[in-house]
Amino acid sequence: MTSARPVRWKTLLAFAIIYFVWGSTFLAIRVGVREVPPFLLAGMRFFTAGIVLFAWTRARRIALPNRHQWLSASLLAVLIFVFDYGLLFWAEKRVPSGIAAVMLATIPVFMALAEIIFLKTQSLSPRLTLALSVGVGGVIILVSRSASFGDRAIDPAGAVALLIAAVCWSVAAILTRKLSLPESKLMSSASQMLAGGILLIIAAAMLGEFRNFHIGAVSAKAWIALAYLIVAGSIVAFTAYVWLIHHESPTKVGTYAYVNPVVAVLLGYFVGGEALGARTIAGTFLVLVSVVVITTAPKNQIEDQKIEIKEAE
Repeated sequence: MTSARPVRWKTLLAFAIIYFVWGSTFLAIRVGVREVPPFLLAGMRFFTAGIVLFAWTRARRIALPNRHQWLSASLLAVLIFVFDYGLLFWAEKRVPSGIAAVMLATIPVFMALAEIIFLKTQSLSPRLTLALSVGVGGVIILVSRSASFGDRAIDPAGAVALLIAAVCWSVAAILTRKLSLPESKLMSSASQMLAGGILLIIAAAMLGEFRNFHIGAVSAKAWIALAYLIVAGSIVAFTAYVWLIHHESPTKVGTYAYVNPVVAVLLGYFVGGEALGARTIAGTFLVLVSVVVITTAPKNQIEDQKIEIKEAE
């Protein structure tokens, strides 16, 4: 953090951007995947944004990654962009955008489990036990086939894809601390995003997404959604985020983790016409309570890991 405090309106604007822009990207993804194959759409988003960020870092004469750092960045790109974002885009063809945001909000839950079970860096306190149980309960409500909630359960394949995406993000968050990456956070993020965009396009080709895809048939609405994802979601919001983490505490900045899903659910309902029944409300509430408790737990290392890996967006 710098010694001089920034102008208050700049801080508020930056928070508004990471809250509402990142929260709205889930609906934009939903709009885009209706006409563009999911992995191809994700590849177009991150390749374009990665090129812009990479050019920006070079314009600032930031050193290029060495061979070993490129390999590390590529490994993280597979986990973050191919599996996390690729599966998110794929799932949003089957799952409402608001629910997709809620399911990905379980990332701190998986990170806590990884720290407790594998890394042994976190103890299973009563507080964490309760938080984990509440989070798992929220997911169970969202995927349960019980009719007692009134509204329909989410698509099982989409739910599984989103859970795998959340796990992959959590694994990447842990690996970020162990791999050799560029010292510059900007260059690290740009290299991961660029590599991720290339790998997503390769994945799209391997999955046959280029077959029967006609670029001329894509509507202006889908192009606007893609442009919004690139410019607002990956460049503007990322810049606001990087600026914030140099002026505010990680705890404050990390509040996006439980604001974004709320924004996504409300936008999905009011703008996207998505259902907002008892199941969605109950599941969202429990997941967000779990996230709040986990991310505010004392001596919690999860927040720092999550902040670092979020820079890859």
